[in-house]
Amino acid sequence: MALLTALFAFLYHLPQVYKWLLKPYYIASLFMSVAFLLVRKTPGICEHLSTQREDGNSCDFDWREVEILMFLSAIVMMKNRRAITIEQHLGNIILFCKVANVILFFRLDIRLGLLYLTLCIVSLMTCKPPIYMGPEYIKYFSDKTIDDELEKDNRVTWIVEFFANWSPECQSFASVYADLSLKYNCAGLKFGKVDIGRYSEVAKKYRVSTSPLSKQLPSLVLFQGGKEIMRRPQVDKKGRAVSWTFTEENIIREFNLNELYQKSKKLGKTKGENYNDSYFK
Repeated sequence: MALLTALFAFLYHLPQVYKWLLKPYYIASLFMSVAFLLVRKTPGICEHLSTQREDGNSCDFDWREVEILMFLSAIVMMKNRRAITIEQHLGNIILFCKVANVILFFRLDIRLGLLYLTLCIVSLMTCKPPIYMGPEYIKYFSDKTIDDELEKDNRVTWIVEFFANWSPECQSFASVYADLSLKYNCAGLKFGKVDIGRYSEVAKKYRVSTSPLSKQLPSLVLFQGGKEIMRRPQVDKKGRAVSWTFTEENIIREFNLNELYQKSKKLGKTKGENYNDSYFK
């Protein structure tokens, strides 16, 4: 039953998958992911490669290469258990395929390893992952507008995502956050985003670390009257984020979005209604 569900889900998203795969980033990533397979299997090239196979067939994987591929496959499956979007699944597969290729090429020939590593760096610098461009009800803040907007109307509740364009986690979360804004945006509940990779002063003021080691990107913060009420993920005393999964279900539950939406949408009809801060704690 689970297999059928996964199959139907894949078929449902198949047009979207094709749309992504036709973008330069995924075309380049696909080529980089299968580079070792192409080199090992292409006639005219594979005959000149070294091998540890007993039969001397240099156009097939030896036992160590199979072992490396199986190990990386197991890591991908474990990593994808926490993936929540198709972009995250593809990103994990691409990442670990490239890692496997680096290991396999260096093991085969250090010159091929250096060449492949150089191509990875060039690809990383020239082909950026596609940015979500779908529908959304989200206001983008700068360092000069965020404070004024959050404090403008005490009756309006803001949910703000602190993100960085270079973060794969933020890129994967973009479509989820956009869907939430389409479902829950109303007169008294609004959604915002601020790129703290660009506005470092905002990151310092709102205590969101941009370090990949801190695991704080993305961060969702709920504001009432310009004051922070809660955030996810929470941050421990060492400045590291407490593990938290950014699924739509988790966000709706933790931020009480259904109840908050029912209360907030009345703002357009009833002026002057104030909400108790303790509701969000």
